[in-house]
Amino acid sequence: MSRSVAHTHRVVQRDTTRRRVSRRGFLGLLGGAGAGIALAGCGLGGLVGQTAELLPSRAPLPKPFQVPLPIPPVKRPVRTDGDTDYYEIVQRVGRVEILPGLRTTILGYDGIFPGPTLVTTSGRRVVVKHRNELPVPVAVHLHGGHTPADSDGFPTDLVLPVSGWDPPRNAHSARMRGDVSRGEREYVYPMNQRAATLWYHDHRMDFTGPQVYRGLAGMHIVHDAEERALPLPDGDRDIPLMICDRSFEADGSFRYPALDRTLREVPGVIADYMEGVVGDVILVNGAPWPVCEVEAVRYRLRILNASNARRYGLTLKPADGPPASFVQIGSDGGLLERPIRHERIDVAPAERFDVIVDFSQYAPGTVLTLRNELGKGATTQVMRFVVTRRAKDDSTIPKRLSTIERLDPERAVVTRVWKFRRGTVPSRQAHSDGDTTRSGWTINGKPFDPDSAHASPRLGEIEIWRFVSDLHHPVHVHLDPFQVIKRGNREPGPYDAGWKDTVDVRPAEHVDVVVRFSDYRGPFVMHCHNLEHEDMAMMATFRTT
Repeated sequence: MSRSVAHTHRVVQRDTTRRRVSRRGFLGLLGGAGAGIALAGCGLGGLVGQTAELLPSRAPLPKPFQVPLPIPPVKRPVRTDGDTDYYEIVQRVGRVEILPGLRTTILGYDGIFPGPTLVTTSGRRVVVKHRNELPVPVAVHLHGGHTPADSDGFPTDLVLPVSGWDPPRNAHSARMRGDVSRGEREYVYPMNQRAATLWYHDHRMDFTGPQVYRGLAGMHIVHDAEERALPLPDGDRDIPLMICDRSFEADGSFRYPALDRTLREVPGVIADYMEGVVGDVILVNGAPWPVCEVEAVRYRLRILNASNARRYGLTLKPADGPPASFVQIGSDGGLLERPIRHERIDVAPAERFDVIVDFSQYAPGTVLTLRNELGKGATTQVMRFVVTRRAKDDSTIPKRLSTIERLDPERAVVTRVWKFRRGTVPSRQAHSDGDTTRSGWTINGKPFDPDSAHASPRLGEIEIWRFVSDLHHPVHVHLDPFQVIKRGNREPGPYDAGWKDTVDVRPAEHVDVVVRFSDYRGPFVMHCHNLEHEDMAMMATFRTT
């Protein structure tokens, strides 16, 4: 339960100073596996609305709109009992065709990219056993899950490869002091949460970026009785869209500027990509610029930005006429109270938008392009929809979707200020000049330390968290969602409605959210979901009590 208004409201703020970025340390790291990667010719200012650098492909880019939209398979439980569904997923290397005529080696859940979709029911316990047949350690995070600490995928709670793991002999790797499992681990999800579009992905400390980039991501959809009672599109008219960008080497392999391509020892990327990595091929459900055939009816599109760093400004346009509308019915944390109509949706990494598109206004044969208004060149396009025929449609969009409890900021017992900025972080590699630091990303002036908690919120108490940015930082908080209450001194933005677990904090901006943690004590993390920022130390531990 929340404390009463009479409790003292404290403001917690750590004293930080903005540090000027020096790339000397990063440039000193060039060499070895990372030296063969050419630097991008595009500076930070060359990409619209991005804090990232473009990494161009060496393989010829395929012609857009030549392949059908794939739908990831739905995972089936291996067994069930009275209150629990049990799943088994094997993480293994796979070889898949992403670019036509080329094979790409991936790290995949069940050896596929994206991984299989889990479809579960609120209130029904889920146990997922992950077996690691990859050559590297992993940690699995159910993003958006209301999950106990021991199943949340804390970055040092590693699952080591079944083939064995000989950790490199450096100070960083020796610090495997998390809850380490060998070969297999069961993740237990009580699923005491609303219907929502979640996703699961790798969360290994310092290596989340390259391991997600190589394929370790999948969707997890939760249903509940409230949602099922609504006359929304379902079945084949309920389509998950995992949107991400990648770059490719000439042989079809993923191109990524890792300092250590083996993902064993040295984390991070070469200097020019510390802002974030964006690719020049847009994938939807693992396919480049695909085409989806639809009937002239309403469709529910579950949009997930699974990119490492790219932001999207999505519009849906026919060849002639005005853009189609997105009617937003849900956010990260499930249904909104009422639908919101958008002509454009800006989606930061890890955000989800649950929308309805009504294709009945278009004649059969109409082609609509899902565009990215924040893109350039080929990345201005995402996918296409082709209207095939008219069909019966029993779906509607209710004027009221759900009831959302409003967390009252006046009842907050503390305001915590979190500053997301560039800074100096410990180096994981020895330098000939004796330098033990490098440029990276910090929260409140400090790099991530899994053994040190920056805050100890009490379960049931309402808090205000203020996120302050220097550049674009999509901020993700584990355990419980929050509600955006202010952007600067203004009201929340058009994409801030409902329960959120990730919020796009723009350059030189601060965003206030109100949050209340519940049910589970232990260590959790908050971090920037630009995965290059996260790997280069922009993460902080908080411990619920």
